[in-house]
Amino acid sequence: MNSELAGSALDARHYDVLLSATPRGARLARLLAVEQLRGWGLPLDAPRAIVAELAVNAVTHGRVAGRGFRLELLAWPGLLRIEVADTRGDRLPALCPPGRGLVLVDALADRWGVREGPAPGKVVWAEVSWGATSRRATPRPPSAHGTSGR
Repeated sequence: MNSELAGSALDARHYDVLLSATPRGARLARLLAVEQLRGWGLPLDAPRAIVAELAVNAVTHGRVAGRGFRLELLAWPGLLRIEVADTRGDRLPALCPPGRGLVLVDALADRWGVREGPAPGKVVWAEVSWGATSRRATPRPPSAHGTSGR
């Protein structure tokens, strides 16, 4: 976790929900995230698209019959962390054609990556910042992408 997050633990907000690994579950993840972020008074555009892409990826590439995926939102002043956990730890995401979903996540998020999740799964996460803490104002190195984060 970032050091800037440690000092603001009292200001943290948290939301998580378990959803079915179906197209309907992916759509519901986006709708629930938007309503939660709206309730917290946070920006919607980039997070909405990131949640949509990560949820669709969980349903498309991380699905195991009979198991769902988890959406988690963690917010601190100036920073939102989106996490989507699925049950396929053996299928790691990558920035490569033909898919465009992670290219979109890479463009919209300040940082993103993947980590081991509850066995046997993985967690794909993305961070979006705004205001004084935004890192988007600084250029990203061309080699920084994917599982290494930024």
